[in-house]
Amino acid sequence: MAFVSLSRYVREALTMAEYRKGSDFDCVVVFVPALPGCLTQGANLEEARSNLIDAIEVWVTAGLRAGEAPPPLNGCVLGVAAREPELVEAAACA
Repeated sequence: MAFVSLSRYVREALTMAEYRKGSDFDCVVVFVPALPGCLTQGANLEEARSNLIDAIEVWVTAGLRAGEAPPPLNGCVLGVAAREPELVEAAACA
């Protein structure tokens, strides 16, 4: 397993996404089965995919705030700091 950034984790989730367009609704619904409850919709595939990126980020953030670790995706584990980083003055970073 590899520890990855949030952006890489989102990319991995996108590879697992399932898109549905039905005759009963005029939109595209998209979800990630490995992330229960992570779903959204859009007027077309592009909009649904864009909305899914936001939905994945919100899903991960909400889980982390609740103390839950997101599941591994395709052998990738989201790298998370063990403690909150110290805040420093902006000038100290230069």
